[in-house]
Amino acid sequence: MSSQQNLAERSMAMGLRALGRLASSDLVDRLGLRQPTERFLHGASKTTMRTAARAGRTFAAAQKLSRPARQPRAKRTDLFDLTPTDEQQMLRESVRDFGLEKLRPAAEEADARSASPTELLAQSGELGLTMVGVPEELGGAVEERSAVTSVLLSEALALGDMGIAVACLAPAGVSTALGLWGDADQQATYLPAFVGEDVPAAALAMLEPRALFDPFDLHTHARESGGGYVLNGVKSLLPRALDGELFIVAAELEGHGPALFIVESGTSGVSVEPEPGMGIRAAATGRLTFEDVKLPASALLGEASPDVYRDCVQLGRLGWCAVAVGAGQAVLDYVIPYVKDRIAFGEPISNRQAVAFAVANIAIELEGMRLATYRAASRVDQGLPFSRDVALARRLCSERGIAIGSDGVQLLGGHGYVKEHPVERWYRDLRAAGVMEGALLV
Repeated sequence: MSSQQNLAERSMAMGLRALGRLASSDLVDRLGLRQPTERFLHGASKTTMRTAARAGRTFAAAQKLSRPARQPRAKRTDLFDLTPTDEQQMLRESVRDFGLEKLRPAAEEADARSASPTELLAQSGELGLTMVGVPEELGGAVEERSAVTSVLLSEALALGDMGIAVACLAPAGVSTALGLWGDADQQATYLPAFVGEDVPAAALAMLEPRALFDPFDLHTHARESGGGYVLNGVKSLLPRALDGELFIVAAELEGHGPALFIVESGTSGVSVEPEPGMGIRAAATGRLTFEDVKLPASALLGEASPDVYRDCVQLGRLGWCAVAVGAGQAVLDYVIPYVKDRIAFGEPISNRQAVAFAVANIAIELEGMRLATYRAASRVDQGLPFSRDVALARRLCSERGIAIGSDGVQLLGGHGYVKEHPVERWYRDLRAAGVMEGALLV
C-alpha cells in the first residue's frame, strides 16, 4: 500500500471520528443547532468518504511493438445465420456453467455487501474473458474480432447474476478497447496485464451524475497543456471503482469533441468514493472525481477520432443488452417451475390463463431482445453499419427488460417482493440496462 493511500485513509478516519464527536455533543442541543448541524454532517461525511484512488500496479511496456496489433474481422457472408460456431458454443457453455455454479450461489450475499467475492473475480480472469478482445499475436484467446462471441459470453455470465457479471466483464471492456483502438505503445504497456492470471480491475468510465445523461454532451473536460492533457470532471456508477487500477475515461477534449483517455488509478488528482445504486450492487459501483489530473500525450486513445468514440458508445450499449438478455433468461428459467409447483385453489397457478400468458409474454419479449442483440453484434463483426441495430436492441432491452423483471415479481406474488427469492434482485438489476453508459464493451 502506498504512503499516499495510507495518508488518505488516516485522514478519512480522523475526519470521521471528529464528525462523530460533534454529532454526540450536548452543546449542539443546548444551542438549538441540531438541525443545521445534521445538514452539515451529512454533506461533510459524504465529502470525507472520498479518498484518493488506490495506487495499483505499475504498467510498463515489456516489449517494443513496431505497429499496433488488430484482430481480423469475420468473413463477410450474405447469410443471416447466428448459429454459434463450435468454439463459441464451447466458450459459452464453459462460462454458463461458471455463472450458474459459482455466481448464482454467491449473488445474494454479494448484493447485500455491495461487493463481489474476490475469489470469483479472480476465477473469472482465469476463464479468459479479458482475452477475447485481445489480438491473438499479443496473447488473445480468439483468432478473429467477434462481438458475437463477447455477447454470447456476457449473456451466459449474466444468467448466473447480472451484478457480479458486470464486475467480471468490466476489465474485458478495457482490454477490448485497447485491442481495437490502442496504438503500439499503449498495447505494449497495458495489454500484457489482461492476458495473465492477475487481471487488473479496470472499467470504461463514461456515465456522469446528472439527469438525462447524453454521452455526446460530456461535462468532464480535458485540455491540452504542456505537451499533455489536464482532466477535470466526475464519473458515476463505475464498477469496482474503489479497487480500480486502470480506467478509460470519456471526456470533452477542448477544440476536438468527445475523446477517450487512459488513466491509471494512482495518478495524482484521481479520487474515488462508493456509490451503490438500486441494482447491480454486486458490481461495487463508485464515483470517480478528477481534479486537475495531468496526463501525458500518450494517454489519448484513438487519436480523438469521432468514429472511435461513436463506436465505443454503441459497443458499450450492446454490452448492456447482452447482460440484460442473460438476466431476463434467469427470470424466465425461475418462474416456469415456480408457477408449475405453486398450488392455489387446488391446482397449479400455471393452469390459469393469465399466468400462462404472462410467462409466454416473457419468453416472446426475451427472444426479441436476444435476436436484436445478436443481429447488431453480427453486423459489427461483418463491418456493416450497426448504429441503427444497436439503437433497436437497446430500446428493446431497456423497456422489455424492465417489463420482464416486473412480470417475474408479479408472477411470484408476495414471494416476488421478498429477498427469499432472487427475482426482486433481477428486477432491480434489469433496470440498469436502460440507464448505464460505458463500463462494458463487446
